[in-house]
Amino acid sequence: MSHPHAQINPEMLRWARGRVGMDIGHAAVAAGVKPEQFERWEAGDALPTFRQAQNLAQALHAPFGFFFLQQAPVDEPLLPDLRTVGGRPVGKPSVDLLETVKQALQRQAWYLEYQQEQGMSSLPFVGKFKLNARPQLVAADIRAVLGVDVEQGQRQWDDYQRALIQGAEQAGVLVMRSGIVGNNTHRKLDVSEFRGFAISHPLAPVVFINSADAPAARLFTLLHELAHLWFGSSGISNAESGNLRQEEVACNAVAGEFLAPAELFKSLWATACADLFTCIAELARRFHVSQLVVVRRALDLGLIDRRTYNDFYLAELERFRQAAGSKNSVRFARAVIAEALSGRLLLRDAGKLLGVQPAKIRQFAEQLGA
Repeated sequence: MSHPHAQINPEMLRWARGRVGMDIGHAAVAAGVKPEQFERWEAGDALPTFRQAQNLAQALHAPFGFFFLQQAPVDEPLLPDLRTVGGRPVGKPSVDLLETVKQALQRQAWYLEYQQEQGMSSLPFVGKFKLNARPQLVAADIRAVLGVDVEQGQRQWDDYQRALIQGAEQAGVLVMRSGIVGNNTHRKLDVSEFRGFAISHPLAPVVFINSADAPAARLFTLLHELAHLWFGSSGISNAESGNLRQEEVACNAVAGEFLAPAELFKSLWATACADLFTCIAELARRFHVSQLVVVRRALDLGLIDRRTYNDFYLAELERFRQAAGSKNSVRFARAVIAEALSGRLLLRDAGKLLGVQPAKIRQFAEQLGA
Protein backbone atom coordinates (compact mmCIF):
# COMPACT_ATOMS: atom_id res chain seq x y z
CA MET A 1 0.00 0.00 0.00
CA SER A 2 1.52 3.35 -1.04
CA HIS A 3 1.62 6.24 1.40
CA PRO A 4 0.39 9.68 0.31
CA HIS A 5 3.14 12.24 -0.12
CA ALA A 6 3.18 15.69 1.42
CA GLN A 7 3.49 18.45 -1.16
CA ILE A 8 5.98 20.43 0.90
CA ASN A 9 7.84 23.48 -0.34
CA PRO A 10 11.56 22.54 -0.58
CA GLU A 11 12.51 26.14 0.12
CA MET A 12 10.66 25.97 3.43
CA LEU A 13 12.49 22.79 4.38
CA ARG A 14 15.80 24.55 3.75
CA TRP A 15 14.57 27.51 5.79
CA ALA A 16 13.51 25.29 8.72
CA ARG A 17 16.90 23.55 8.79
CA GLY A 18 18.78 26.85 8.66
CA ARG A 19 16.55 28.27 11.39
CA VAL A 20 17.82 25.69 13.89
CA GLY A 21 21.40 25.85 12.63
CA MET A 22 21.69 22.19 11.59
CA ASP A 23 23.71 20.83 8.68
CA ILE A 24 22.09 18.19 6.48
CA GLY A 25 23.82 15.34 8.30
CA HIS A 26 22.52 16.30 11.74
CA ALA A 27 19.07 17.17 10.39
CA ALA A 28 18.82 13.79 8.67
CA VAL A 29 19.78 11.94 11.86
CA ALA A 30 17.20 13.94 13.84
CA ALA A 31 14.52 13.09 11.26
CA GLY A 32 15.52 9.42 11.09
CA VAL A 33 16.48 9.34 7.40
CA LYS A 34 19.66 9.14 5.35
CA PRO A 35 21.39 12.41 4.37
CA GLU A 36 20.93 11.54 0.68
CA GLN A 37 17.17 11.34 1.18
CA PHE A 38 17.12 14.65 3.02
CA GLU A 39 19.10 16.28 0.20
CA ARG A 40 16.56 15.06 -2.37
CA TRP A 41 13.72 16.58 -0.37
CA GLU A 42 15.52 19.92 -0.10
CA ALA A 43 16.29 19.89 -3.83
CA GLY A 44 12.67 19.13 -4.68
CA ASP A 45 13.61 15.86 -6.39
CA ALA A 46 11.45 13.81 -4.01
CA LEU A 47 8.64 14.29 -1.52
CA PRO A 48 8.32 12.89 2.01
CA THR A 49 5.25 11.03 3.15
CA PHE A 50 3.00 12.83 5.60
CA ARG A 51 4.50 10.80 8.45
CA GLN A 52 8.02 11.74 7.32
CA ALA A 53 7.01 15.39 7.01
CA GLN A 54 5.66 15.30 10.57
CA ASN A 55 8.96 13.81 11.72
CA LEU A 56 10.76 16.63 9.93
CA ALA A 57 8.66 19.22 11.73
CA GLN A 58 9.45 17.64 15.08
CA ALA A 59 13.16 17.28 14.31
CA LEU A 60 13.50 20.89 13.14
CA HIS A 61 11.21 22.38 15.82
CA ALA A 62 8.95 23.93 13.18
CA PRO A 63 5.14 23.91 12.93
CA PHE A 64 4.04 21.27 10.42
CA GLY A 65 2.08 23.81 8.40
CA PHE A 66 5.19 25.90 7.76
CA PHE A 67 6.41 23.37 5.19
CA PHE A 68 3.50 24.26 2.89
CA LEU A 69 3.98 28.05 2.91
CA GLN A 70 5.14 29.91 -0.19
CA GLN A 71 7.67 31.97 1.75
CA ALA A 72 9.24 31.87 5.18
CA PRO A 73 7.55 33.76 8.02
CA VAL A 74 9.55 36.43 9.81
CA ASP A 75 10.57 35.59 13.37
CA GLU A 76 9.79 38.96 14.92
CA PRO A 77 11.48 39.66 18.25
CA LEU A 78 8.89 39.18 20.98
CA LEU A 79 10.82 41.27 23.52
CA PRO A 80 13.56 43.90 23.20
CA ASP A 81 16.89 42.11 22.78
CA LEU A 82 19.35 43.71 25.21
CA ARG A 83 22.07 41.06 24.92
CA THR A 84 25.61 41.94 23.94
CA VAL A 85 28.96 40.15 23.72
CA GLY A 86 32.03 42.31 24.06
CA GLY A 87 29.79 45.36 24.02
CA ARG A 88 28.31 44.49 20.60
CA PRO A 89 24.75 43.26 19.88
CA VAL A 90 24.49 39.49 19.51
CA GLY A 91 23.07 37.59 16.55
CA LYS A 92 19.54 36.40 15.92
CA PRO A 93 17.88 34.58 18.85
CA SER A 94 17.76 30.80 18.57
CA VAL A 95 14.54 28.87 18.10
CA ASP A 96 14.87 27.63 21.68
CA LEU A 97 15.02 31.16 23.04
CA LEU A 98 12.13 32.35 20.85
CA GLU A 99 9.92 29.45 21.95
CA THR A 100 10.78 30.04 25.62
CA VAL A 101 9.84 33.71 25.38
CA LYS A 102 6.68 32.85 23.48
CA GLN A 103 5.57 30.35 26.12
CA ALA A 104 6.20 32.88 28.90
CA LEU A 105 4.16 35.49 27.03
CA GLN A 106 1.31 33.01 26.56
CA ARG A 107 1.26 32.28 30.27
CA GLN A 108 1.44 35.95 31.10
CA ALA A 109 -1.48 36.67 28.76
CA TRP A 110 -3.63 34.10 30.54
CA TYR A 111 -2.64 35.41 33.95
CA LEU A 112 -3.29 39.02 32.90
CA GLU A 113 -6.83 38.14 31.89
CA TYR A 114 -7.25 36.30 35.20
CA GLN A 115 -6.03 39.35 37.13
CA GLN A 116 -8.41 41.63 35.24
CA GLU A 117 -11.35 39.33 35.97
CA GLN A 118 -10.38 39.42 39.66
CA GLY A 119 -10.45 43.22 39.56
CA MET A 120 -6.83 43.51 40.69
CA SER A 121 -5.11 46.90 40.84
CA SER A 122 -1.83 47.86 39.21
CA LEU A 123 1.33 47.06 41.16
CA PRO A 124 2.89 50.32 42.40
CA PHE A 125 6.53 49.22 42.03
CA VAL A 126 6.39 48.46 38.28
CA GLY A 127 8.03 51.38 36.49
CA LYS A 128 8.47 53.27 39.77
CA PHE A 129 11.99 54.54 38.94
CA LYS A 130 13.74 56.18 36.01
CA LEU A 131 16.89 54.57 34.63
CA ASN A 132 19.04 57.35 36.08
CA ALA A 133 17.84 56.70 39.64
CA ARG A 134 20.52 55.94 42.23
CA PRO A 135 21.03 52.15 42.48
CA GLN A 136 20.95 52.41 46.27
CA LEU A 137 17.42 53.84 46.20
CA VAL A 138 16.11 51.21 43.78
CA ALA A 139 17.76 48.35 45.69
CA ALA A 140 16.31 49.63 48.96
CA ASP A 141 12.83 49.77 47.45
CA ILE A 142 13.12 46.22 46.10
CA ARG A 143 14.18 45.03 49.57
CA ALA A 144 11.17 46.79 51.10
CA VAL A 145 8.71 45.26 48.61
CA LEU A 146 10.21 41.76 48.89
CA GLY A 147 10.43 42.04 52.69
CA VAL A 148 14.11 41.14 53.01
CA ASP A 149 17.00 42.92 54.68
CA VAL A 150 20.63 43.19 53.64
CA GLU A 151 22.04 39.68 53.85
CA GLN A 152 24.36 39.48 56.85
CA GLY A 153 25.34 35.82 56.63
CA GLN A 154 22.47 34.45 58.67
CA ARG A 155 21.07 32.25 55.88
CA GLN A 156 22.29 29.56 53.52
CA TRP A 157 22.51 30.54 49.86
CA ASP A 158 19.51 28.48 48.75
CA ASP A 159 17.44 29.82 51.66
CA TYR A 160 18.30 33.36 50.59
CA GLN A 161 17.28 32.72 46.99
CA ARG A 162 14.07 31.04 48.14
CA ALA A 163 13.23 34.05 50.32
CA LEU A 164 13.79 36.42 47.39
CA ILE A 165 11.60 34.39 45.04
CA GLN A 166 8.85 34.01 47.62
CA GLY A 167 8.97 37.72 48.33
CA ALA A 168 8.73 38.55 44.64
CA GLU A 169 5.82 36.17 44.10
CA GLN A 170 3.95 37.50 47.13
CA ALA A 171 4.43 41.00 45.76
CA GLY A 172 2.80 39.96 42.49
CA VAL A 173 5.71 38.97 40.23
CA LEU A 174 5.55 35.70 38.29
CA VAL A 175 9.00 34.10 38.69
CA MET A 176 9.57 31.43 36.05
CA ARG A 177 12.64 29.19 35.94
CA SER A 178 13.71 26.56 33.47
CA GLY A 179 16.81 25.10 31.87
CA ILE A 180 14.95 23.43 29.00
CA VAL A 181 12.45 24.36 26.28
CA GLY A 182 8.99 23.52 27.60
CA ASN A 183 9.11 19.95 28.91
CA ASN A 184 11.63 18.69 26.35
CA THR A 185 14.66 17.53 28.32
CA HIS A 186 16.57 17.10 25.05
CA ARG A 187 16.35 20.83 24.32
CA LYS A 188 18.49 22.49 26.95
CA LEU A 189 18.64 26.26 27.07
CA ASP A 190 22.06 27.67 26.27
CA VAL A 191 23.31 29.87 29.09
CA SER A 192 25.84 31.45 26.74
CA GLU A 193 22.89 32.78 24.71
CA PHE A 194 20.82 34.30 27.52
CA ARG A 195 20.49 34.23 31.29
CA GLY A 196 17.02 35.64 31.73
CA PHE A 197 14.37 38.06 30.59
CA ALA A 198 11.79 40.39 32.06
CA ILE A 199 8.26 41.22 30.90
CA SER A 200 7.15 44.46 32.51
CA HIS A 201 3.43 44.92 33.08
CA PRO A 202 1.56 46.69 35.90
CA LEU A 203 -0.79 43.73 36.48
CA ALA A 204 1.27 40.70 35.43
CA PRO A 205 5.03 41.28 35.56
CA VAL A 206 7.24 38.28 34.74
CA VAL A 207 10.87 37.42 35.28
CA PHE A 208 12.39 34.31 33.71
CA ILE A 209 15.63 32.75 34.95
CA ASN A 210 17.67 30.35 32.82
CA SER A 211 18.26 27.64 35.43
CA ALA A 212 20.90 25.97 33.26
CA ASP A 213 23.18 28.70 34.61
CA ALA A 214 25.38 28.37 37.69
CA PRO A 215 23.35 28.89 40.89
CA ALA A 216 25.24 32.03 41.86
CA ALA A 217 24.73 33.56 38.45
CA ARG A 218 21.00 32.82 38.71
CA LEU A 219 20.83 34.93 41.87
CA PHE A 220 22.37 37.91 40.07
CA THR A 221 20.04 37.34 37.11
CA LEU A 222 17.00 37.27 39.41
CA LEU A 223 17.88 40.69 40.84
CA HIS A 224 18.82 42.03 37.40
CA GLU A 225 15.41 41.06 35.98
CA LEU A 226 13.55 42.39 39.03
CA ALA A 227 15.35 45.70 38.49
CA HIS A 228 13.94 45.72 34.96
CA LEU A 229 10.44 45.68 36.45
CA TRP A 230 11.20 48.53 38.83
CA PHE A 231 12.36 50.52 35.79
CA GLY A 232 9.31 49.42 33.78
CA SER A 233 11.59 47.86 31.16
CA SER A 234 11.19 44.56 29.30
CA GLY A 235 13.95 42.66 27.56
CA ILE A 236 16.15 39.61 27.10
CA SER A 237 19.40 39.76 29.06
CA ASN A 238 22.69 37.95 29.30
CA ALA A 239 23.92 40.22 32.15
CA GLU A 240 27.15 40.82 30.22
CA SER A 241 29.42 42.95 32.41
CA GLY A 242 30.59 44.97 29.40
CA ASN A 243 27.07 45.76 28.18
CA LEU A 244 26.79 49.52 27.63
CA ARG A 245 23.01 49.65 27.04
CA GLN A 246 21.49 52.04 29.54
CA GLU A 247 18.90 49.53 30.80
CA GLU A 248 21.49 46.83 31.36
CA VAL A 249 23.97 49.12 33.07
CA ALA A 250 21.24 50.31 35.43
CA CYS A 251 19.94 46.82 36.18
CA ASN A 252 23.43 45.43 36.78
CA ALA A 253 24.13 48.28 39.19
CA VAL A 254 20.92 47.64 41.14
CA ALA A 255 21.53 43.88 41.31
CA GLY A 256 25.06 44.44 42.59
CA GLU A 257 23.94 47.01 45.15
CA PHE A 258 21.15 44.73 46.37
CA LEU A 259 23.39 41.70 46.86
CA ALA A 260 26.46 43.51 48.21
CA PRO A 261 26.01 47.21 49.11
CA ALA A 262 28.93 49.20 47.71
CA GLU A 263 30.16 51.04 50.81
CA LEU A 264 30.06 47.98 53.03
CA PHE A 265 31.64 45.83 50.34
CA LYS A 266 34.54 48.21 49.70
CA SER A 267 35.30 48.63 53.40
CA LEU A 268 35.39 44.86 53.92
CA TRP A 269 37.47 44.36 50.77
CA ALA A 270 40.06 46.87 52.03
CA THR A 271 40.47 45.06 55.36
CA ALA A 272 40.28 41.49 54.04
CA CYS A 273 43.19 39.08 53.65
CA ALA A 274 45.83 40.10 51.08
CA ASP A 275 45.44 36.80 49.23
CA LEU A 276 42.78 37.32 46.52
CA PHE A 277 41.18 33.87 46.77
CA THR A 278 40.99 34.00 50.55
CA CYS A 279 39.51 37.50 50.37
CA ILE A 280 36.83 36.36 47.96
CA ALA A 281 35.95 33.37 50.11
CA GLU A 282 35.69 35.52 53.25
CA LEU A 283 33.39 38.05 51.60
CA ALA A 284 31.24 35.28 50.15
CA ARG A 285 30.69 33.95 53.67
CA ARG A 286 30.09 37.45 55.01
CA PHE A 287 27.36 38.32 52.52
CA HIS A 288 26.22 34.72 52.23
CA VAL A 289 26.35 34.88 48.47
CA SER A 290 28.55 32.85 46.16
CA GLN A 291 32.14 33.66 45.36
CA LEU A 292 31.01 34.49 41.83
CA VAL A 293 28.71 37.24 43.12
CA VAL A 294 31.63 38.65 45.12
CA VAL A 295 33.88 38.61 42.07
CA ARG A 296 31.19 40.25 39.94
CA ARG A 297 30.73 43.00 42.53
CA ALA A 298 34.49 43.55 42.75
CA LEU A 299 34.58 43.90 38.96
CA ASP A 300 31.74 46.44 38.90
CA LEU A 301 33.45 48.48 41.63
CA GLY A 302 36.79 48.44 39.83
CA LEU A 303 38.53 46.27 42.42
CA ILE A 304 39.57 43.50 39.98
CA ASP A 305 40.05 43.26 36.21
CA ARG A 306 37.79 41.57 33.67
CA ARG A 307 40.09 38.58 33.10
CA THR A 308 39.90 37.62 36.78
CA TYR A 309 36.13 37.83 36.66
CA ASN A 310 35.87 35.74 33.46
CA ASP A 311 38.13 33.01 34.86
CA PHE A 312 35.95 32.75 37.98
CA TYR A 313 32.69 32.71 36.02
CA LEU A 314 33.77 29.95 33.63
CA ALA A 315 35.00 27.78 36.50
CA GLU A 316 31.76 28.30 38.43
CA LEU A 317 29.60 27.49 35.42
CA GLU A 318 31.50 24.29 34.72
CA ARG A 319 31.21 23.21 38.33
CA PHE A 320 27.49 23.74 38.65
CA ARG A 321 26.32 22.94 35.11
CA GLN A 322 23.45 20.50 35.45
CA ALA A 323 20.36 19.20 33.75
CA ALA A 324 17.75 21.64 34.97
CA GLY A 325 14.00 21.00 34.93
CA SER A 326 11.23 23.53 34.62
CA LYS A 327 9.52 25.30 37.52
CA ASN A 328 6.34 27.28 37.14
CA SER A 329 5.75 30.47 39.02
CA VAL A 330 3.91 29.34 42.17
CA ARG A 331 1.60 32.35 41.96
CA PHE A 332 0.79 31.51 38.34
CA ALA A 333 0.26 27.80 39.11
CA ARG A 334 -2.13 28.53 41.98
CA ALA A 335 -4.22 30.81 39.75
CA VAL A 336 -4.44 28.19 36.98
CA ILE A 337 -5.32 25.41 39.42
CA ALA A 338 -8.03 27.50 41.09
CA GLU A 339 -9.67 28.16 37.73
CA ALA A 340 -9.37 24.50 36.67
CA LEU A 341 -10.80 23.07 39.88
CA SER A 342 -13.69 25.55 39.79
CA GLY A 343 -14.61 24.36 36.30
CA ARG A 344 -13.98 27.72 34.66
CA LEU A 345 -10.89 26.37 32.85
CA LEU A 346 -10.71 23.04 31.04
CA LEU A 347 -8.23 20.57 32.52
CA ARG A 348 -6.77 20.21 29.04
CA ASP A 349 -6.04 23.93 28.86
CA ALA A 350 -4.74 24.02 32.43
CA GLY A 351 -2.37 21.18 31.58
CA LYS A 352 -1.01 23.12 28.60
CA LEU A 353 -0.47 26.23 30.71
CA LEU A 354 1.32 24.33 33.47
CA GLY A 355 3.16 21.83 31.30
CA VAL A 356 1.68 18.79 33.09
CA GLN A 357 -0.68 16.00 32.07
CA PRO A 358 -4.37 17.00 32.52
CA ALA A 359 -4.98 13.83 34.52
CA LYS A 360 -2.29 14.94 37.00
CA ILE A 361 -3.69 18.40 37.68
CA ARG A 362 -5.26 17.36 40.99
CA GLN A 363 -2.06 15.59 42.06
CA PHE A 364 -0.08 18.67 41.11
CA ALA A 365 -2.49 20.82 43.15
CA GLU A 366 -1.95 18.62 46.20
CA GLN A 367 1.83 18.87 45.86
CA LEU A 368 1.52 22.64 45.61
CA GLY A 369 -0.86 22.78 48.55
CA ALA A 370 -3.47 24.53 46.40
